Amino acid sequence: MAHDGQSAPLLHGTLLDNLTDLTGAAIAPAEAILETAKAHLRDLVTIDGRVSGAAVEAHQTAAHGLAWLATYVESLRQMQKWAERLTEEGAFGEVEQLIHQIAFGEYLWQLYGGIPMNQGEMLRLQDIGLNQDEMQVMMTPEIMTLTQNGNTQAARVRLVELMQERAAEITVGKTGLDEELEMIREQFRRYALERVEPDAHEWHLKDELIPMEIIDELSEMGVFGLTIPEEYGGLGMSKASMCVVSEELSRGYIGVGSLGTRSEIAAELIIAGGTDEQKAKWLPKLASGETLPTAVFTEPNTGSDLGSLRTRAVKDENGDWKITGNKTWITHASRTHMMTVLARSKPDTTDHRGLSMFLAEKIPGDCANPFPTEGMSGGEIEVLGYRGMKEYELAFDNFHVKGENLLGGEEGKGFKQLMETFESARIQTAARAVGVAQSALDVSMQYAIDRKQFGKSLIEFPRVASKLAMMAVEIMVTRQLTYFSAFEKDNGRRCDLEAGMAKLLGARVAWAAADNGLQIHGGNGFALEYKISRILCDARILNIFEGAAEIQAQVVARRLLA
Repeated sequence: MAHDGQSAPLLHGTLLDNLTDLTGAAIAPAEAILETAKAHLRDLVTIDGRVSGAAVEAHQTAAHGLAWLATYVESLRQMQKWAERLTEEGAFGEVEQLIHQIAFGEYLWQLYGGIPMNQGEMLRLQDIGLNQDEMQVMMTPEIMTLTQNGNTQAARVRLVELMQERAAEITVGKTGLDEELEMIREQFRRYALERVEPDAHEWHLKDELIPMEIIDELSEMGVFGLTIPEEYGGLGMSKASMCVVSEELSRGYIGVGSLGTRSEIAAELIIAGGTDEQKAKWLPKLASGETLPTAVFTEPNTGSDLGSLRTRAVKDENGDWKITGNKTWITHASRTHMMTVLARSKPDTTDHRGLSMFLAEKIPGDCANPFPTEGMSGGEIEVLGYRGMKEYELAFDNFHVKGENLLGGEEGKGFKQLMETFESARIQTAARAVGVAQSALDVSMQYAIDRKQFGKSLIEFPRVASKLAMMAVEIMVTRQLTYFSAFEKDNGRRCDLEAGMAKLLGARVAWAAADNGLQIHGGNGFALEYKISRILCDARILNIFEGAAEIQAQVVARRLLA
């Protein structure tokens, strides 16, 4: 592929020497735009001195647009920190510089001209109330240089040239993580290549459960106890390590990357809200993989509105509980040993204050008899993707739960207990999204190299190369945002905002990577035999579970306005 240095002046000459100075100077104007947008929206939604939920809903496009605007600004901040870190280490090479300049060139243009909230909804600054004069803060020399010269065809083509030269490297560009975390990445990348990728597509096509031998191997590797404290049999590692493991396993297959999510959520619930006895009983079993859990929260008519759940828990004369009601979209429900069930134990309530969390024990099922435990039944929900654990509808009819298994031993705390898990769940979902996007890049780049059209490989066509380059760039952007949220969590700081942003962006990036990857495959991408068809189906769920994109944007907006 030809490389025209004249059309991409940041690639050569004096500008390259001060790239991080240029990008650093772009941060303050972007932050100023965000503050102006916040002020405009706050004026719109403040009633009697307080932010009104009804007003936020009435101005939903602007509110969700603010969430996306803030996500972009935070993404640029974290990319700048990444670039500065690598520069200090002498590791900011040409690949990293190209990723950095393309990211800034593209995201700064989108900040000014329009942020795609999805394929059909474009957020423009005027939608949040900014006028042309207020937008002029973006017209600095540094930003104009980056938007004009950062994301050019020549820059994208050059990045893909380097990606081909360095195909043996695990990631496109250095991640900025320490040596220990990169060793973990290498271990799980090797495992995914050897044990997951060769069979993942067949599991998907046959709609099969992930084999138990894979689950046993993950147990031996410590995946289920990764972040559980050592005193309870876990490895006591960081959320950042969890991100790396989730990313690389999801790169092999999202189903395998998601197996640890159930244990993560259950353990978080018990660590944050459980009694000492519950911690001692359950955490070692979760850590070892002896107990496989599933989360039983959603109901057919509630969706994201968890506060209106109807499943009820009634206390009997022995102090035990009987649960009755219907649940849906329960992942990996059949062969698990324990369910974290959210149910209404206070019958005179109609909101989240009447909900309690139960650690409900069950007998694992099999294909012939998926739900052998008395008091519960269920059926499989057939789905497009994300098939390896299967989804189920469940019905409970006086299902028995021991009194000692009320989480925390106190009623009415269920919703609050669940809220405390959202940060970790969304950080992990963002990491899974990075893995799925990377998987799309892996298969699409190999296809573009191998597939010949008009006498040359597809990768030699600039628009194909550009698609691959943007996948690599946005993967790194999402990765840095995800790591940031994990580091905040590891340092004991509230990070629901950061986790929400990472999940919001990651889901869009994974879908874009899969969609563009299928486009590169052309007609073959539409054939079930090609892996990209599975990756596309798997990527689509990321914008829905752990908080649909619209709910996620609403949560981020409310936090920004608080």
